[in-house]
Amino acid sequence: MEKVRVLVVDDSAFMRKMITDILESDERIKVIGTARNGSDGIEKIKRFQPDVVTMDVTMPVLDGISALREIMTTMPLPVIMLSSKSGRGTDHTLKAIENGAVDFIMKPSGAISLNIETIQKEIISKVIAAKDAMISARRPVKEQAFRTFPQSSMPTRRTAKDNSLIAIGTSTGGPRALQQVITDLPEDFQTPILIVQHMPPYFTKSLAERLNKLTKLHVKEAMDGDCLQARSIYIAPGDFHMVVEEHGTEYRIKLTKSPPVNNHRPSVDSLFHSIAMLENVNKTAVILTGMGSDGSDGIRQIKKVDKRAFVIAESIESTVIYGMPKAAYETGLVDQVLPLHQIGHFLGKLT
Repeated sequence: MEKVRVLVVDDSAFMRKMITDILESDERIKVIGTARNGSDGIEKIKRFQPDVVTMDVTMPVLDGISALREIMTTMPLPVIMLSSKSGRGTDHTLKAIENGAVDFIMKPSGAISLNIETIQKEIISKVIAAKDAMISARRPVKEQAFRTFPQSSMPTRRTAKDNSLIAIGTSTGGPRALQQVITDLPEDFQTPILIVQHMPPYFTKSLAERLNKLTKLHVKEAMDGDCLQARSIYIAPGDFHMVVEEHGTEYRIKLTKSPPVNNHRPSVDSLFHSIAMLENVNKTAVILTGMGSDGSDGIRQIKKVDKRAFVIAESIESTVIYGMPKAAYETGLVDQVLPLHQIGHFLGKLT
């Protein structure tokens, strides 16, 4: 097996060495070089042609976001950003993902931290996965015209129940995918949407705020006790599971700190399992790009309880990482496989 060749870009010599040591502790990875800023990084990408780049967000001379834009425009390859959890750091990280970064890793504290070793497993797994990420030259998110769907692909049973809701699960590449889906929904879209995006605390609030500016629908980070409303989109906060419970004629969000499911909190499976238990609800489950298999067990539960529930998986050609959608498809319970640019339009017709 060929090793994953990585370039480490960071303005801190300490961090460059620490990240290099972490990555090379895994026999599947080889660090082929380091760079001290974005400009240096671009030159070394041209020289060494790495498989994957790790890049700090904040650097002198040329910052990580500016370097990322040039990389994705001229020589696209998988880039993983390293960011702090400060308000400014989360905004910069989300901007980087919108500009083509595959994923990000949150520094435990500050720009330099001995605690970087606590993320050893995360950084190694993300670098390994990034090698197989689908990367192309950066283009506008809304890039393709909507194509008419065959009538046979549309379910005909949506008038059977009074209420509807949509649950979406995603991970790596999710923020950009969510942006496309949400902005493709019709302006008069009524069905509440619940989203689990694998992200740590602080980042989910920034994500909700950014998405809220792009649509006439209301996008918010979910709060415990929220009552599901029409024209509203709820994003599970980092480090909390989000489930839905029935209270009389209302459906309310409950946030919990119960143990991680498949190493995730929030977990797509947790949300889907709670959706499965709701009665008199048209249920639609959607799995977008991401590593791993979170959501697949929840799909099985939803379909076991309600065979008329509808399941959509993103197709391989548009995913950044074809992990979660592949696992969903392999359950044999997916009703529709669609490229990203069709999913929002399809949901508009479905509901």
